Parts: sequence; structure tokens; C-alpha cells
Amino acid sequence: MSGTIRGVGLGPGAPDLMSVRADRLIRSSRHIAFFRKAGRTGHARTIVQGMLRDDAVEHAMEYPVTTEIAVADPRYNACLAAFYARWTETLANVAATGEDVVVLCEGDPFFYGSFMHLYTRLSGRVGVEVVPGITGMSGAWTASGAPITWGDDVLTIAMATLPEEELTRRIRDTDALVVMKIGRHLAKLRRALAAAGRADQAWLVEHAAMAGERVTRLCDAPATAPYFSIALIHGQGRRP
Repeated sequence: MSGTIRGVGLGPGAPDLMSVRADRLIRSSRHIAFFRKAGRTGHARTIVQGMLRDDAVEHAMEYPVTTEIAVADPRYNACLAAFYARWTETLANVAATGEDVVVLCEGDPFFYGSFMHLYTRLSGRVGVEVVPGITGMSGAWTASGAPITWGDDVLTIAMATLPEEELTRRIRDTDALVVMKIGRHLAKLRRALAAAGRADQAWLVEHAAMAGERVTRLCDAPATAPYFSIALIHGQGRRP
């Protein structure tokens, strides 16, 4: 019997916002895998601190590249493809011994998560399951203290990594908005919001559901934003 590899959603950051199923699997599994930047503990691993078995075997999957190579550079895709292929083999080999593996996933595993790249490679080879989690954007709009959508509002989720013209169009054409992957693209996002005529409607949520959570109007925010930042525009649609 081969083991099962499970992508387990941890939610937006607070340990008590993960599901009961996720908590049970993390505490009971001997093999725990997680993504992290080289030289860092890793946010996912930090969330589960104190939850692992004493005999847990940890598999730290360190990204070979993050921002050192442009995403458009063919070397970027080739480097990450090799990384995911290597870890697919490693985790499949663990499962082949009959051991289960939990892969820690920030937010929800199927929502812009790194686990998806393992899932597509592992499916059909070993048993793979996904435990959903609360998304980071849900944590962000909850922290903002206002509903993100009403009635017939259309919600757009955009990446700040989009070309500026495309980002502007997406902002202009939607009722409610979530912008992720801001980081070094904050200045571009500001310009896109201004060009779309919606700069005064935007909010910036930093570290939602984590220590250091902060919610500010984006126009009042500092010139730089931490990695865990999400921009919001709340819909104002139909209501009774």
C-alpha cells in the first residue's frame, strides 16, 4: 500500500483559523513538507510551530529562485520546473514506502499555491488529496471590516505582476477588487488605480490574520509593502 500525499490549507495565517481536519492531519503525520525561501524558516512552517509530532520528519522545499530572475526569462520557468520535478520524485518515493505526507500550504492549496505544481505531477502516480483552507484574501477583507461584495457585484482577483495597462483595465471594469502579489509592484498598482479613477477607493491590508495586521487606505500607505499585502476595493452593489 502506498501512502497519500495531502496538500493541507493552513488558512490566512492564524493557527486557529485552520480547519479541524487540517489540525488533525498536521498533528498526526510523520512526514511534513513545506515550501520556503532558502535560509528562511518559511511562513507555513512558522504557523504550525508546536503542532508537529516529536518524531516528525521535515522536508524543507527551498525555492531555487524567487526574484533573482525575471518571470519572463525562460531560465525562471526551467529552474522551477526542475525544482518541482525533483520534489515530485522525493515525495512520491516517501509515499511508495507506505508513509503519508502532509504538504503545508498557506491559504488554500488550489488558490495560486505552489502545491498545485506538485499536484499536477503527482496525480495518477500516488494518492493525492487536498484539504481546503481559508484564503488570504478572505482574511484581508474580513480585517477591513466591510463586506467585499453586495448583490450582483462582480469580483475581480488580479495580480499586481500584470502589465500596467492590463491591470488598469481590470481595475476599471470591475465592481469589487482584490489585488495580490503586490510586493515590488506597489508603485505600478498606485498608477493603475489612479488611471482607472479609483485610487481613493482602495485599501491595503498587511499581514491579515497575523501578528502585525494593519489596514490603511492605500493612498495613505507607505511607499513599500510587505510580501503579505493585499489591496481591496469593496463593491457597493444592490442591497435590500
